[in-house]
Amino acid sequence: MLAKRIIPCLDVREGRTVKGVNFVNIRDAGDAVELGAAYSSEGADELVFLDITASHEGRKTFAELVKKIAQRISIPFTVGGGINELRDVAALLAAGADKVSVNSAALRRPEFIDEIAKNFGNQVVTCAIDARCEHGRWTCYLNGGRIPAGKDLFAWAKEAESRGAGEVLFTSMNHDGVKQGFACDALAQLSDALGIPVIASGGAGNMQHFEEAFTKGKADAALAASLFHFKELEIPALKRYLAEKGIAVRQDVVAGS
Repeated sequence: MLAKRIIPCLDVREGRTVKGVNFVNIRDAGDAVELGAAYSSEGADELVFLDITASHEGRKTFAELVKKIAQRISIPFTVGGGINELRDVAALLAAGADKVSVNSAALRRPEFIDEIAKNFGNQVVTCAIDARCEHGRWTCYLNGGRIPAGKDLFAWAKEAESRGAGEVLFTSMNHDGVKQGFACDALAQLSDALGIPVIASGGAGNMQHFEEAFTKGKADAALAASLFHFKELEIPALKRYLAEKGIAVRQDVVAGS
């Protein structure tokens, strides 16, 4: 059984890590470089960096900040925000990213996923999907949850996989920052439909929520932000809890923490 991954997420705006609730009410959460370094040393399996306003503001991700974080961590590093052409991907990989997360640009031009996979490999492409459940239907959103894209979550995830995405990062906008648990039913449906890993995002509030994401939601990885940023939950303690529940996690971290 593959080990389940615990992934802190740095949502960055103007160089600072921030966190909101339901994609609004943003507050400061600290220095991105220092947080990234701390998570790497605490046993996080990967780190995600999302420049949350780059697409909306029509600019590129802060490559220099990405480089500074990459120099301080020793775990796989995914970067997203404002990526809409191959040279953006090349620049971020050169800055130290291992993978890129594409969302708005891929929804607007799905062929972009094919191009990244062809030029850099499927393992480089994470398709991030922000979706909201409205009247029983999950709809994808663009530009950091600001604009409905008119695409169904499950249909788009299947298309992204067929085009070469190596994994899907699904954020439930309904659950984001609320800390009442992940969207496990939707996660399970995604996991059953796809042959690539699914990362759960949006809704973590306690250790049990992670357990549910991996069991009920069948997720391959679970991502959280404020829960880790504000020290409401420590990664070593979370991994010990999951291991005690029979969920496969990186044992070296659990034993050494």
